[in-house]
Amino acid sequence: MLTIGALAKRTGTKVQTIRYYEEIGLMPEPGRTEGGQRRYGADDLDRLSFIRHARQLGFPLGAIRELLDLGDHPNRPCEEADTIARRHLKQVERRIARLNALRTELRRMVRECGGGRAAECRVLEVLRDHAECLTDHEEIGA
Repeated sequence: MLTIGALAKRTGTKVQTIRYYEEIGLMPEPGRTEGGQRRYGADDLDRLSFIRHARQLGFPLGAIRELLDLGDHPNRPCEEADTIARRHLKQVERRIARLNALRTELRRMVRECGGGRAAECRVLEVLRDHAECLTDHEEIGA
């Protein structure tokens, strides 16, 4: 059995994050000692490792919840996991396209900047007026 600190260390996850995953139901409520200290077993370690790896791949918590549910019901069809992964892949590809457009625009702004005074700065001009942009880009966090 592992303490929360040992589980955190083994998985590279912060203790607060483990508690949060328990709070939102991604991790089950752990067993506790008579003194109230959390105790985790091999299944908890596997589950948290799964969650951590899925987060590293950028899966949102809702998708991770769906994938965990599939793993908890091994007789369900694998195509459900494939659908979730394909949905995430489309989101990643859209994000990459937006980042590529952003990179193109930033490179152009920097290339066109003459390095003179701020009054004639091309970077500042483009940032003041979106119409000066040549690419259609969205806010990356959106």
